[in-house]
Amino acid sequence: MSALPLFHGHSKPVSDPMKFDLGDTSRPLARLMLERALEIHFQPIVSLADGRIHAHEALVRGPRGTALHGAEALLAQARQEELLQEFEVACVVLALERWAAMRQAGRLFINISASALVRCFAGRSAQDIAHSVQRWGVNPQSVAFEITEHERVADIPLLVEIADGVHGAGMSFVLDDFGDGRSSLRLWSELNPDVVKIDKYFSRDIAQNPKRLRTLRALMQIADTFGTMLVAEGVETQEDLRALRDLGCPLAQGYLLGRPAASPRAAPEPEALSVLGDRQIAVLPTERTAPLPRRLSQAKIVEVPPVGLDASNDQVVAMFTAHPEWHAIALVDGERPVALVGRQQCLDRYAKLYFKEVCGRKPCLAFANTEPTLVDVNAGIDELAELLTSPDQRYLSEGFVYVENGRYRGLGTGQQLVRQVTESRIEAARHANPLTFLPGNSPISEHIERLQAAGASFVACYADLAQFKPFNDHYGYWCGDRMIKLLAATIQAHADPRRDFVGHVGGDDFVILFQSADWRARCERMVADFDAAAIGLYDADAQAAGGIRAEDRHGVERFFGFVSVYMGVVEVAAGTLFRSASDVASAAARAKQTAKQTGLSIHVQGVAPLTALRPAEGVTPLP
Repeated sequence: MSALPLFHGHSKPVSDPMKFDLGDTSRPLARLMLERALEIHFQPIVSLADGRIHAHEALVRGPRGTALHGAEALLAQARQEELLQEFEVACVVLALERWAAMRQAGRLFINISASALVRCFAGRSAQDIAHSVQRWGVNPQSVAFEITEHERVADIPLLVEIADGVHGAGMSFVLDDFGDGRSSLRLWSELNPDVVKIDKYFSRDIAQNPKRLRTLRALMQIADTFGTMLVAEGVETQEDLRALRDLGCPLAQGYLLGRPAASPRAAPEPEALSVLGDRQIAVLPTERTAPLPRRLSQAKIVEVPPVGLDASNDQVVAMFTAHPEWHAIALVDGERPVALVGRQQCLDRYAKLYFKEVCGRKPCLAFANTEPTLVDVNAGIDELAELLTSPDQRYLSEGFVYVENGRYRGLGTGQQLVRQVTESRIEAARHANPLTFLPGNSPISEHIERLQAAGASFVACYADLAQFKPFNDHYGYWCGDRMIKLLAATIQAHADPRRDFVGHVGGDDFVILFQSADWRARCERMVADFDAAAIGLYDADAQAAGGIRAEDRHGVERFFGFVSVYMGVVEVAAGTLFRSASDVASAAARAKQTAKQTGLSIHVQGVAPLTALRPAEGVTPLP
């Protein structure tokens, strides 16, 4: 079979650019190619920064209403008829023909496999490659070859060489479906594509999937390193489009933006343009469990040289005397730690009457802990936390041994372990509250900053409970946690997850950042539903009495009514300036205090154009 005239030395396109030996033309695909029955449709690729059409992707279609209408069916048939490369090259020619005939401005993405690209351009100069495209009346600078891999690239160096030629001809390279298992990071690095299309798995439902969001953020960092533009494929909902826009993804493609059509589009679908043009920001998904560091910081390792198994008590005591900062010494067999000698226990024994004279020259192994706590340097925080509740608590006094692949690395202290686990959990709580798993202070601050940066109008609401401390003291922390979880569930039930951000500052304090226009009605339903449900957490006697008797903050016993929720609200109009996210939360917290003082369940506080508020009394400002 011969290649298409496009890739030979013709001075102009021949009358039948599909002319090559198709073998048995009675076969379905061969007949379609012979009869020129294939069509090209165009799907837009849209800039999320301004809503303009960045490019169109050329997509092949067979006759409508037949089994070979779709691209996948055509590819499968090409493999069956052993016409895969001929079919791909024919599609390239057809796309260029249609684009030139329509005198279309803008860029055209053309799908082609690496093997077909090699067949077309191997051994040709950049000038020859450019001339091949120019013969069809298309400016090479408007063409981007989109590498679609049906199999892994076998010869990457050859493909890189051809890519250099294609770039030299003024054309661009696009790496398609990155992340689907075939496109590799090595190919991205070596091919140096101008654009990388992220497989639709990562962008679909990104507005609800925190792991996919985290993956896309990582890919955006890689793209920034390589100087590559990203296209998020498979965008079909307004929520996903808004999330991608707010993340800073430059380009997107999908049915929401425009379906494949026989003619290129002048603009995206109106539904997509309305999202790209509004100031409402996405409520980005967060992990539903508090994140913890996956690895222990190796900077915490105490470098104490070990001793052999024959080291005497005299030698070990001399080492402790020379190094008062050492809390323990490990005994090793080669590189394998076998035992641990704690400083204080060793010196206490050595100080006993006649111990030095009787046991000073004997191996200290006889008095060592031969079952020391071993911690791998790659251990996660969760594994370390388990040590805190283990039956063997000797690590608190003598410490533990760090190992790597079973080899001695150094020592750690019990205090250090407790501190690191505690700090990690505190840091985790700043991101996700461990009781409700709602976003903590850091995500709350980030969302406020995003709202302000977008110039969006929003409503900041600070909610907390009245009469909660007496309830918690009377019934215990477990019932108190149930009350807090009830408030969290009630708020979430009436907030719109697409527009309204719900965060848990800590204790019984919550922040809601509304973009819903009916925020007032939502707040009223939250208050009414919570106040009614909270009564059910009291015992029968308290329900009958209308509350409980408990001590107040001054230790005086008195009667307290049922727990109820109060909300302070600040309407932040577009352009209203706050010096920080903490100022926004503080303004809402002060409004909540006014609600409690006046007995109003919801208090709305006006805000001056420029606000510099001190933190509300009793409220910890967001960090």
